[in-house]
Amino acid sequence: MTTLVTGASGFVGSAVLRRLVEAGHQVRALVRPTSDRRNLAGVECEIATGDLDDRAALDRAVAGCDALFHVAADYRLWVTDAGAMYRSNVEGTRQLMLAAAEAGVRRIVYTSSVATLGRRPDGTPADEATAAASGDMIGHYKKSKFFAEAEVRRLIETAGLPAVIVQPSTPFGPRDVKPTPTGRVVVEAAAGRMPAYVDTGLNVVHVEDVAAGHLLAFEKGEVGESYILGGEDMTLRALLETVAALAGRRPPRLRVPHWAVLPVAYAAEALARRRGRGDPIVTVDGVRMSRKRMYFSSDKARRDLGYAPRPGAEALRDALDWFRAGGYLDRNPGSPRRG
Repeated sequence: MTTLVTGASGFVGSAVLRRLVEAGHQVRALVRPTSDRRNLAGVECEIATGDLDDRAALDRAVAGCDALFHVAADYRLWVTDAGAMYRSNVEGTRQLMLAAAEAGVRRIVYTSSVATLGRRPDGTPADEATAAASGDMIGHYKKSKFFAEAEVRRLIETAGLPAVIVQPSTPFGPRDVKPTPTGRVVVEAAAGRMPAYVDTGLNVVHVEDVAAGHLLAFEKGEVGESYILGGEDMTLRALLETVAALAGRRPPRLRVPHWAVLPVAYAAEALARRRGRGDPIVTVDGVRMSRKRMYFSSDKARRDLGYAPRPGAEALRDALDWFRAGGYLDRNPGSPRRG
C-alpha cells in the first residue's frame, strides 16, 4: 500500500510518517522545496517535492496512492500575510482532496484541529458535537482550519470523499524543530524566561499519541466522522509547574490578568513588524484565546478507536528532553534555530 503523507517534515507529520512506516506502509512524503528535512533523517520513505498551492505537484504526489494523510498546515498565531495562510490551509486542502479523489485514493485521514470546535457554556470539556460558527474563531489560524474542515465535510457529503477527520488538541514531544508556538512555551519556561502566567488551560497530548490516533482513525474510523485526539486537561499554571520541576527551576508565581497582557502583545507584534523577522514573544490572538480554558474530551476516540493517550506530564517531559538535547534552552528568544 502506497500512502501519501503531507507535512511529513513537520512536528505532527513526522510522527505520523514514522508510525505508518512502522506499521508497514510504503510512504511517500510530500515536502516543500524549502522545508527543513531533519525530521526525515533515517526514515525509509519516498520524497515528493511540492507545495499545496501547486495543483500539478499534488496530482503527481497522489498518483498511484491508495491512502492519504493530509497533516500539513500553516500553524502560526501571528502572520503578516494572512492570505498565504488561507491559500495553504483552505484552498490547498481543497485542491489536494480533489486531486486524491480523481486519482482514486481509497482512504483519507484529514488532520483538522480542536480549534474548529466550540466551547460549552458550563466550562466542561467540549467534544466532537460541540458546534461553533466561523465568527467564534479567534485569529486566522483557527478561521483557516475551520473553513478547511468545512470544505472536507462538503466534499464528503457531495462527492463521496472517503475521508475521516481527526482533531488533535495541543501536542508536545520530540522533533518540534521550529518550535511550534506551544513548544516555545516549554522552551521559555524551562529556560527560566517565563516569569508570569495568565489564568487559562489547554489539553496536553503527546505527539506520538496523536500519530497513533491517526493510524487508528485510518484503520477503524468511519468516513465522515471526526475524532478528537487529545490527552490531559491542564491549567497553564500546572503545565508551567510541571516543566519547571522537570527542568529544576522555580515555577512562575505571578498571575497576570489578561487585560494587562494585551498591550504587551500589541507592542510585541509592532516590534516584530518593524524588525521584519522573528515572531513576537506574545501575540494578540494568543491572549484573546487564553481567556477561555480549552478543554476537550477524547471519549469518542477512546470508545470507537481504542485510543489511549498517556498523561500530559510524559508529553512535557519528552518535549523538554528533546529541546534540551538540541540546545534550544541555551538560545536567546527569537534567535535563529541551529541547523
